[in-house]
Amino acid sequence: MFKMIARFSCLVLLMLFFGPSWASTAIVDAVQMPAWRLRGNQVEPLFPGQQVQEGDRVRTGSGARAYIRLPEGSTLKLGEQAQLVYQSAAQEDSVFKMALNVANGAFRFTTAAIKRLQKRDVSIRVGNATIGIRGTDVWGRSGKDEDLVMLIEGHVEVQPAQGEATQLVEPLSVFTAAKGGAANPLMKASMEELKARARETDIKAGDGAMRSHGKVKLLLGRFDDEQKALALWDRVRDAGFDARVLPIKAEEGEAATYQYEVAIPGFVSKAEAAVARQRLKQLAGVEADEASAPPPTN
Repeated sequence: MFKMIARFSCLVLLMLFFGPSWASTAIVDAVQMPAWRLRGNQVEPLFPGQQVQEGDRVRTGSGARAYIRLPEGSTLKLGEQAQLVYQSAAQEDSVFKMALNVANGAFRFTTAAIKRLQKRDVSIRVGNATIGIRGTDVWGRSGKDEDLVMLIEGHVEVQPAQGEATQLVEPLSVFTAAKGGAANPLMKASMEELKARARETDIKAGDGAMRSHGKVKLLLGRFDDEQKALALWDRVRDAGFDARVLPIKAEEGEAATYQYEVAIPGFVSKAEAAVARQRLKQLAGVEADEASAPPPTN
């Protein structure tokens, strides 16, 4: 019996050390609300740590941003009013293969330097065009009348709805095509244009975003009536803000009573929570009470 357990333990260790270190699930890293994840008929606010699986859709609202960490280590950044379909992800013969569909809005696909040796075959559909990525940094946008792809670093191939594929090999090369049409001649972007487009998808300090390591919460209210708390919870979550309800004991003993705290967690500072507070008021008409940090630990 002992030998069987030992052999099983060795097998588990071998799988951990030498087996594939990937999964098909992506993870949300940061969110500038409002944003939602749609899974089948279920709609819920997007939040850091949330999983995005094959078939899921992600949607961002006005002024929103989202960072999604892909299974092989790249990051997909979404701008406002974006719609992403996470179609498929798989590992085949040491090559990571993935298909994404950005039906609307701006995105940036960025591979960290330490992950660039990973072999990848990523296909991103941008409106009517399709980008083939082998490991690079690229910015794109699916607009109402035009699809655009800007190469920041690396090499991509863009297949428009009509005509032949276009190779982007020079940094700051810009591909454009009218919806459903052939590619236009390539253009060259300036560094100022790159900075402006990057700002459409980047989350900066002071934007009021939730992050995976955030410990500050934005308190929306405390209620003696559970139904009132749940009504506020529903209203805020429908608006794309990740509210939570926490029961708190108001009195101990046999006749214990509860209050119900409604809050949005995940901010790195009270200043970031204050920005989100203003966005919540502007977009959902909800007045938040205050931001609070957890007590210090010794």
